[in-house]
Amino acid sequence: QVQLVESGGGLVQAGGSLRLSCAASGRTISTYGVGWFRQDPGKEREFVASISRTGATPYYADSVKGRFTISRDNAKNTGYLQMNSLKPEDTAVYYCAARFWLTSSVASEYDYWGQGTQVTVAS
Repeated sequence: QVQLVESGGGLVQAGGSLRLSCAASGRTISTYGVGWFRQDPGKEREFVASISRTGATPYYADSVKGRFTISRDNAKNTGYLQMNSLKPEDTAVYYCAARFWLTSSVASEYDYWGQGTQVTVAS
């Protein structure tokens, strides 16, 4: 079992930045791909970014490309999502997820999920 805990969400003005963290416990996440997703109430969970086990292969949704950066520190068993130039449409609950060995942009393919952290971007 892998437990994931997100942190770093909050309220920010448009154009601002936030850095989300995803702390893993239970097992090392070095054998897991990490993904970030977001969800607004009443909407489907949306893929944001993913990163491979080694961190060599980041992948982004078009909506965040050039503004968000996904990274990981396997020594700290933690993943990160740096969010810059935030827009009101980025407002959502952000979730991190872990998938054994691989990554994906499909939420149902992930094995473990955190509880989510709220990000609110004011205009």
